[in-house]
Order: sequence, then structure tokens, then C-alpha cells
Amino acid sequence: MHPMLNIAIRAARKAGNHIAKSQENIEKIEITQKGTYDFVTNVDKEAEALIIDTIKASYPDHCIIAEENGVIDGRDQEVQWIIDPLDGNANFIKGLPHFCISIAVRFRGKTEVACVYDPMQNELFTAQRGGGAQLNNARIRVKQLKDMQGTVLATGFPYKQKQHSESYFKILSALFVDCADFRRTGSPALDLCYVAAGRVDGYFELGLKPWDIAAGELIAREAGAIVTDFAGGTEYMKSGNVVASSARGVKGILKHIRENGNAGMLK
Repeated sequence: MHPMLNIAIRAARKAGNHIAKSQENIEKIEITQKGTYDFVTNVDKEAEALIIDTIKASYPDHCIIAEENGVIDGRDQEVQWIIDPLDGNANFIKGLPHFCISIAVRFRGKTEVACVYDPMQNELFTAQRGGGAQLNNARIRVKQLKDMQGTVLATGFPYKQKQHSESYFKILSALFVDCADFRRTGSPALDLCYVAAGRVDGYFELGLKPWDIAAGELIAREAGAIVTDFAGGTEYMKSGNVVASSARGVKGILKHIRENGNAGMLK
């Protein structure tokens, strides 16, 4: 195992154990609004501190990009750890047991290792670039689609970018003619991992942040998925708009995005 993946897993499990224990005393969770429809809890911050401390103990010179702490510079500018300490924190706040810790390591702009840990299911998704993707150490592969018939697609509503809601629902409506059903789980990192594991047939969402995408997209790609932005390119880390599925699934999703999306979404 890559030594940085080993540290990422250790950090994710520490944070996951803390989050799971905190869920048992949900009435004690402190919630703060940090933006429109955007909340943070003391548990997010405590979990992030555990992750950062674990990374820094082994790699004190590495850079870290964390959802709550922002950019933590290090002397080694070539390595970046991208952290989401609690992806799906709206679920966590409501007591819905579907959320995860997401950690990715990028070297010179390429994601090298990734782990996504769901503490409530004790499921650990991991990947190394060129080494495939695993769920609890068992190899996972994306489901290869012949067409969109019978597919179940994951998505997320653009609740922070409601100016795109009309176009988004046009895309959703058009896709609903082709696919069987949708899932909206509230955790982008787990959605990408579920594509990797074949639990859903494809996924698309707009307006995400790098820490929402970084780990899950490597896991999906290493499981054989195609991951693109809404224009069919590879700028999803920058645009925050992501599509993931097998080749034919991506083609089918992008078709409806191009036909029904607005110009702002397709940048």
C-alpha cells in the first residue's frame, strides 16, 4: 500500500470514529451557518483537526486544502492533501446515517491516492492511481452500460446555485424518460464511490467544491468510470460540475445536459 494512502486511511478512521460517537449525542452538536444553505458543526471542525494532526505527524511539510481550515501551506508545494471531514453534513445534522470522510492526495496536479470512509456502514473505499479501486480491500468495477434503459442515476440538487434550477430540472425531466429512477443521497463523495461499486449506474451534479470531488473521482476512474465536466472535458475540479458513469452512460447524460443546460452550467 502507498504510504500516504496508509496515513489517509488512519486519519479517516480516526475522524470517522469521532463522528460516529458524536452522532449518538446529536442534541449536543453545535451548528453554525457559514453561508446560504451552508452549515458547519463543531464535529466537522473536530474531525478536520484530527485528520490534519494525523497527516502533519507523518508529513509536516505537505500542503493541505481543507473545507473548514482552507489552505494550510507547507514547504513541499508539490503535494496537496484535499480533505472533506464530513461530506454529507446536512444528513449528519438531521440524523440521517449517510455521510463520509473524504481524503485525496495530489502530486503535481494529479490525484495519486484517495480514500472515502463511511463510518456508519464501516465501508472504506480506496484507490491508487493505476492500481484500481477497492471497497474494504475487495476490487470494485463500474457497471458497463449498453444504454440508459433500466438505469438508476444519482444526483444532487443545486441548492446553493438556485439560478440554475430551471435548467437542472429540464435535464432531470429529460433523463427521466431514458432511465428508470434517481437517487439523491446528499453525499457527492459516496455517490462517486457508489458509481465505482456499481450501486448506481451514473452520477451528475453541479456546483461542487474540490474537496467534494477529489477522492471520489479517482476511486470512480480507477474502477473504470469515465469522469467529465458538463462540457465533456476534464475541468470538473475547477468548474465543480461532474458526470460519472461508464462510457455510454456519460454519453447519455451529457446529451441531455447539452440539450437542456444553460450557458452558465456548461462553462
